[in-house]
Amino acid sequence: MTTTARARTEVEAEIKETLGLVPSFFTTIPEDTLDHEWQLFQRMEFGETRIPNKYKELLMLAVHAETRCRYCTLFHTEAAKLFGATDEEIQEAVHLAKYTVGWSVYLNGMREPEDRFADELAQIGAHLSA
Repeated sequence: MTTTARARTEVEAEIKETLGLVPSFFTTIPEDTLDHEWQLFQRMEFGETRIPNKYKELLMLAVHAETRCRYCTLFHTEAAKLFGATDEEIQEAVHLAKYTVGWSVYLNGMREPEDRFADELAQIGAHLSA
């Protein structure tokens, strides 16, 4: 079953009603995908999902601190604040990204055998669970 996408004018009217303006990055999305992209944006940014919005924004901020996307880093920092994140929580999210990426660089650079790593992790999990 397929659904017909709404016209650009209708989608942009909804975007403006929600955000107060139509950000330029939405104006360049092709008309045949705009409705889909807007619906996805609304769900991920404002919708209730399994992860509370503040934590989604902190997670996305951490990801984009690593991808070095200045646009996304700014967006998700401000969105996290809108959902109640403190400056300290933002700092911690970015620090956690730095921390976990550092381990990734080290383990991959040292070519740690994945099967040994998985076996040791299972042993650590069993020990911590006991």
